Amino acid sequence: MPRHEPTNPTFGGRRRGWVVGGGQNVRMEFQEVVRRRRMHRRFTGEPVPAEAVDRITRNAVRAPSAGFSQGWAFVVLEDAADRDRFWAASTPDTSQRDMAAWLDGMRTAPVLVLALASKAAYLRRYAEKDKGWEDLDEARWPVPFWHVDVGMASLLMLQTAVDEGLGACFFGVAPPQVPAVRAELGIPDEFEITGVVAVGHPAEGGAKGSPTRRRRKPLEEVVRRGGW
Repeated sequence: MPRHEPTNPTFGGRRRGWVVGGGQNVRMEFQEVVRRRRMHRRFTGEPVPAEAVDRITRNAVRAPSAGFSQGWAFVVLEDAADRDRFWAASTPDTSQRDMAAWLDGMRTAPVLVLALASKAAYLRRYAEKDKGWEDLDEARWPVPFWHVDVGMASLLMLQTAVDEGLGACFFGVAPPQVPAVRAELGIPDEFEITGVVAVGHPAEGGAKGSPTRRRRKPLEEVVRRGGW
């Protein structure tokens, strides 16, 4: 990867990001960030710098949200004891799939960020005068934008991790384990868990992801122009 002096944040008309790794500042093109983004499922014991965690969460709140509702919240777990509490609450006693390899790798992540969504915040926002609705009827919404927006915030966290020279993985909490995670971490009733972003320095190994078993669909198969 080419290294440049940290001067102008644009180069050749393309926006570049910063990667902090190996004690050096490295700028990365946005397209390279997109290309390198993948789900990592095992991490080294190297800690994640506090400034990197701050940048990851700071970028998350730059995501779009319907009506600028900003009905999101993020719970950051950096202490080993807090991460252990999460894993104890979120891991089922039994599973139809063998999750041992996945858990063995994911538990090495030094940072977990729970991404939460408040449906109530969106319903309240669109009942305000400038939006024109006078009730809190959820049926007005074609899809649950509260989860859509938190999903976009989560993608920004994943991309920022790449830009910081880190690895990350987005995963969900199974519905049967949600009450235990809520209780353990004191999550208010208003917020639902959209997912969790694990962050750390990527290591070899970990459970194999679906891209190792499935091909990426070619663009012409999924993009239609002018209609279906």
